[in-house]
Amino acid sequence: MSLLITSGALPVLAFSTADIFVKAHKLLEYSRNPWNAVGLFGSFVFSIRFVLQWIASERAKQSIIPFGFWEVSVLGSLLLSIHFVHFGDLPGCLGSLLPLPIYARNAWFRARHKTPKQFGNAPQPVESR
Repeated sequence: MSLLITSGALPVLAFSTADIFVKAHKLLEYSRNPWNAVGLFGSFVFSIRFVLQWIASERAKQSIIPFGFWEVSVLGSLLLSIHFVHFGDLPGCLGSLLPLPIYARNAWFRARHKTPKQFGNAPQPVESR
């Protein structure tokens, strides 16, 4: 076993307290950069759309796209695009900018039709006790 560890075949999982503080410090420094904060916030906003979809589908007991899904997609995609453009990350730019017209078009359709068309978008009745 020690031969595997010393040869580098198995990583050593022992961390010192100093290593933990160094890693925490690097993470804190990373998050202090405003551009990284934009990217992290964009990633968070973009991820929220899946939570919205999951909750609406659970309520409807079927797979649906809820109100707000496309709007959150547009906002998250824009924030991520700004982050990727600043750092010159071409794959990230393409990945966030190419679907943006689809998100915007669907958000526009949603804004044009104010009445919910799907079961999960309708107001939920208040349950009586």
